[in-house]
Amino acid sequence: MRLFFAPDITTPFYTFDEQESKHIVRVLRFKEEDKLLLTDGKGYFYEAVVSEASAKRCTVKILNKKPEEKHNYYLHIAIAPTKNIDRFEWFLEKATEIGIDEITPIITKNSERKKIKKARLLKVVEAAMKQSHKAYHPKLNDLTSWKDFMEKPLTCDKKFLAHCYEGEKQSLKISLEKQESVLIMIGPEGDFTLEEVAEAQEKNILPLALGTYRLRTETAGIVAVQSVAFINE
Repeated sequence: MRLFFAPDITTPFYTFDEQESKHIVRVLRFKEEDKLLLTDGKGYFYEAVVSEASAKRCTVKILNKKPEEKHNYYLHIAIAPTKNIDRFEWFLEKATEIGIDEITPIITKNSERKKIKKARLLKVVEAAMKQSHKAYHPKLNDLTSWKDFMEKPLTCDKKFLAHCYEGEKQSLKISLEKQESVLIMIGPEGDFTLEEVAEAQEKNILPLALGTYRLRTETAGIVAVQSVAFINE
């Protein structure tokens, strides 16, 4: 059943805005009595039936509401957006499909991209959520400077920063327990600076290894997301 995102959903009737109504009726060719599925992005699915099929006003009647079973951990990835924004969008898409709770784009000293279009990125997340039939919309925070991020209270059970420098590093397989909340920080193409690594350690953010080889930013992000999901299976 086709899934639609309706963060402002109302019951027993809900009307899509004109743009979405046009897409549903003109492009997808939904008509009265056709069934569809909605999610509020907060953990609930709503089965509904089209009661008014107008390109300017598509209204559905909610038939039932059911919760989605959420994964039993919390994952926050703080990641530097890539110079090529398509690669960052790919990360958002795949991370949403696999399962992630919060994403913070961060600007570090070596960041090559210092501006993003959050509205566009939210559409990428929304599309991935609908494609993978998830009822939870990951939280996408505003682009945040390193300084501001480090000054925030970070209350996760475990906190890690992945970097490519030599030295003793943690392994998620060994360090992470099931059902924990975890923050993983991923740097830009030029990596975090040694000063940033040291500052993170002062905040009890531990150095992390994501494997033997040097990974692209977006690849490292997906490896982190999949690793946490695998540990919690």
